[in-house]
Amino acid sequence: MLRIRGTVGDLPVDLTVEMDDGDWTKLGIQLGAQSLEIKPDSTVAAKPQTSRNDAVWDIAQDLLRKAGHMSGPDLLGQLEGLAGSTAAGKRLMVRMRHSANVKVESHGDAPEYHWVE
Repeated sequence: MLRIRGTVGDLPVDLTVEMDDGDWTKLGIQLGAQSLEIKPDSTVAAKPQTSRNDAVWDIAQDLLRKAGHMSGPDLLGQLEGLAGSTAAGKRLMVRMRHSANVKVESHGDAPEYHWVE
């Protein structure tokens, strides 16, 4: 399940999309294809079928990579919507904090998460 929360203009949006393992796999493959378009010089190796957790993790990393940086509360909100629950969003947040591609800086009350290559 994928939950998307936010606003469109002044209207609040809370959307839940049901996805089975095949849908997550297709989404993961599509995101892989997009990253290949960005880096056409890279060599392509066949990837094994990804699990739902791997697909969500890939999407979570892509979210921060595209944003460049996000505040902790903003990132947690996005991850909760992506993962479908607060607990799953917090697990993704911990995984982000320990990722080699993420630098966390302290800014007042909230940490700032930065994507680094």
